[in-house]
Amino acid sequence: MLPSEHRGSAGTPRTGEPQAGTMAGLGTRNLIRAALVILLLPGSLEECGRIKVSAPIVRLGDPITASCIINQSCSHLGPEAQILWKLGAELQPGGRQQRLADGTQESTITLPHLNHSQALLSCCLRWGNSLQILDQAELQAGYPPATPHNLSCAMNLTTSSLICQWEPGPDTHLPTNFTLKSFKSRRGCQTQEDPITNCVPENGQSRCSIPRKHLQLYQNMSIWVQVENALGTSVSPQLCLVPMDVVKLEPPTLWALDPKTEVVPLQPGCLRLRWEPWKPGLYIEQKCELRHQPQLGETSWALVGPLPSRTLQHELCGLLPSTAYALQMRCTRWPLPGLWSNWSPSLELTTAQRAPIVRMDTWWRQRQLDPRTVDVQLFWKPTPLEEDSGQIQGYLVSWRPSGQAEAVPPLCNTTELNCTFHLPSEAREVVLKAYNTAGTSRPTPVVFLESRGPPLGRLHTMARDPHSLWVGWEPPNPQPRGYVIEWGLGPPSPSGSHQTWRMEHNGSIAGTLLQENIRPFQLYAITVTPLYQDTKGPSQLIYAYSQETAPSRAPELHLKHIGKTWAKLEWVPEAPELGKSPLTHYTIFWTNAQDQSFSTVLNASSHDFVLHGLEPASLYHVHLMAASRAGATNSTSLTLMTLALEESELHTLLGLFGLLLLFICLCGAVRLCCRPSRKNALWPSVPDPAHSSLGSWVPTIMAEETFQLPSLCDASMPPITKITVLEEEEKKPGPWESSDSSGTCGLPTLVQAYVLQGDPKAASTPPEPQSGTSNQVLYGQVLGSPTSPGPGHYLRCDSTQPLLGGLTPSPKCYENLWFQTSPLGTSEPLVPNQEDDCVFGPLLDFPLLQGLRINGVEGLGGF
Repeated sequence: MLPSEHRGSAGTPRTGEPQAGTMAGLGTRNLIRAALVILLLPGSLEECGRIKVSAPIVRLGDPITASCIINQSCSHLGPEAQILWKLGAELQPGGRQQRLADGTQESTITLPHLNHSQALLSCCLRWGNSLQILDQAELQAGYPPATPHNLSCAMNLTTSSLICQWEPGPDTHLPTNFTLKSFKSRRGCQTQEDPITNCVPENGQSRCSIPRKHLQLYQNMSIWVQVENALGTSVSPQLCLVPMDVVKLEPPTLWALDPKTEVVPLQPGCLRLRWEPWKPGLYIEQKCELRHQPQLGETSWALVGPLPSRTLQHELCGLLPSTAYALQMRCTRWPLPGLWSNWSPSLELTTAQRAPIVRMDTWWRQRQLDPRTVDVQLFWKPTPLEEDSGQIQGYLVSWRPSGQAEAVPPLCNTTELNCTFHLPSEAREVVLKAYNTAGTSRPTPVVFLESRGPPLGRLHTMARDPHSLWVGWEPPNPQPRGYVIEWGLGPPSPSGSHQTWRMEHNGSIAGTLLQENIRPFQLYAITVTPLYQDTKGPSQLIYAYSQETAPSRAPELHLKHIGKTWAKLEWVPEAPELGKSPLTHYTIFWTNAQDQSFSTVLNASSHDFVLHGLEPASLYHVHLMAASRAGATNSTSLTLMTLALEESELHTLLGLFGLLLLFICLCGAVRLCCRPSRKNALWPSVPDPAHSSLGSWVPTIMAEETFQLPSLCDASMPPITKITVLEEEEKKPGPWESSDSSGTCGLPTLVQAYVLQGDPKAASTPPEPQSGTSNQVLYGQVLGSPTSPGPGHYLRCDSTQPLLGGLTPSPKCYENLWFQTSPLGTSEPLVPNQEDDCVFGPLLDFPLLQGLRINGVEGLGGF
């Protein structure tokens, strides 16, 4: 297809972006440009640009190429002006811009796929901060027309025109023209003779009528449809016909026969109807077809025919009795060629009824009102014996006394499935019938049997799900001919209310599943009665739940006895509930005033319990929970208060508590006094070095720690480390003292030395004189030093003479530190002798004395 050219108008360049939806609705280029917003700029651009496209209309999805040329007359354009492309409102990349030899600028773009049925392609120039539209081209895309199909024509006698219709095919998205073409022909449309004026249908329609004046009713015609658009042309297959051979009649009108005109009543399952033919076709031989369909259900149409049109009525049988049907009819020329008319509007009729064909299952209950009258409640269930057994409109229950020939009014005439009436006590049988407008069913005798047969075996139930119950039994011997099962709500519902029943005709079964009117959490009373040939067995009753609930209530707690720390509770167990599983256990809960909760579990046979460990004068809340397999239920809460303690009991408890506290204090004091580390606090004692394990322990004394004292009487003897001398006023020596000092150094008369803890180099504070009344007694002499090269010597005394005046008996000399000293400055020479139990030994036997320091050495000058 040759390219088409679009030139921009002289004047100022156009600005703005046209909306694609608006542009798609404009058919011409002038209308599109009229919708643009004109921006007046200083100066003018005369014939600035024009667009050339390869084809304005292409197949949808095909590529398209366009070029935009800007000539030299655009004086406002710079040498580097950039040309841009827009398709609708979107910028399109890929434009190739070049300057031609004549000074014009050209930009070319190829759109690979045009997927819009209508679009505007714009050539733009960037002018400052906006785009100026130089020229636009409208693009269209679509498909070539498809071949029309299903061309058909019918001769309408009402309008005397040949009406043809066809199916146009898919939408082309382009303006498409349809034309119905035809010509007169002979020899089976092999040759064309006179052409017939083309028929153009109205816009959007796919049918066209050829008027009578252009037709030869009994001459062949060749007819076809031609369709064309910008992308191509297509032609339908030719249709060769004779106008009168395609005459199409209008359908008849159906009517129901008037019942008053019917001589013979309709048989069950039959319908009678009539029809009125289309008036212009009264003199045309026709044949008709009838179809029918039940209104209820999804049954397809059933076709009946052909029916001769001259009869104008028909009786249709073999249908379902008392069923509504929809009927339709159509007709055509016959025996001449013609087309079938459309189906007529539906006629709705109901078939005649037939007498009910049913089997009646019956059951009854009797209650003696007085010796001569019995109240009977009769139940029945109809079971259809055939598919079209007839509709039941009511039921009749009648009784004819023996020996009475005339008719007796019925006991019941009802549409329900039960009836209550009174009978004489001697009556043993009534008759039940079902009826409708066509008649009554066969009578069903109801014989009131006496209960003389054997009973059922063990009757039991089991819940299958919340909406069903299985009822089982052990069949008796002999085998019954059937069973009647009744079920309904149990107590506290009224007896006989909402009862459902069913008859099982198979006497060999040992159970049945009940699914009708079963709801969860409801108690049902189920009765099973065996039926024998001329009698029945006693009814067996059982209660059951399809889904059980928790116990309806728990026993009420009662306080039987209460004490200061205990309370005895009792309760009366509830009677077992009908149809419910027995209780499994009880649980007692009690809570004190501090919201501390306690509980215990009891077996289901318990009826009392004693709460122990309670606090006196305290408030408690107690309740009982009864549990079964289906759940648990709480009782009402019982509030109780324990008794308070009496005054005498309180005094006793306080006394006991005081004794206990005193005993604990004494034990603590004894323990404190007996600890070795606490002995000196009461009676200071010095351990016996001879029996001490420390005698074998010699501490390591560094040489620099030795503290030298002034020389004593013996220059070879090292100084004594530490000796404390306590003196008291002078007294006569005791029996163990001696004035002989030969071979020894003189010592003060009363010397008492003891070990002081501390640094041996530290200065010692002179002891203060002690006030006392006893004489000063020598406890021991310590000679030598741990740092001297020679062995040290010590003098000790094992004398039993008292060291403290007035203390009897006297402790050992190495245990007692309570002694009396003489006045300060008094010293007596002390000479050991053999009679005294004093010996000299090495100083290493007193390891703790190796670190002693001597205080008061001034009185030891003769030592």
